[in-house]
Amino acid sequence: MFAKAGLILLAASVPVTASAQAAIEGRWKNPKGSVIVHVAPCGDAFCGTVSWASANNRAKGTTPGTRVLSDLRPAGDGTYRGNGFEPKRNLRGSATVRQLGPDVMIVKGCAVMGLFCKEQRWRRVS
Repeated sequence: MFAKAGLILLAASVPVTASAQAAIEGRWKNPKGSVIVHVAPCGDAFCGTVSWASANNRAKGTTPGTRVLSDLRPAGDGTYRGNGFEPKRNLRGSATVRQLGPDVMIVKGCAVMGLFCKEQRWRRVS
């Protein structure tokens, strides 16, 4: 029994970002396949930066190098909370990223004090 408790305490002492890296880090595409976002550590959180966008999206302001997710921090149960930016509408708000499995995550962004929200299912790009 004490061995279990010790293992739990040891697991709790490991930095969360170190254990979470494999799940959220990587390249993710939106449902239409028109944008690819690279999620990587930035400081003690995670950020998502556009690494590729279709010509149509680039014309509307979603260009490579645009940070669309920032300050994502683990909130437990495969969920991360932070900030989001929608470049086409120039909207900033809260963001929630929920890992559904190794290759799927739900990205939800809310603006105007949470009144307007949009959710998308992103898939990992190999």
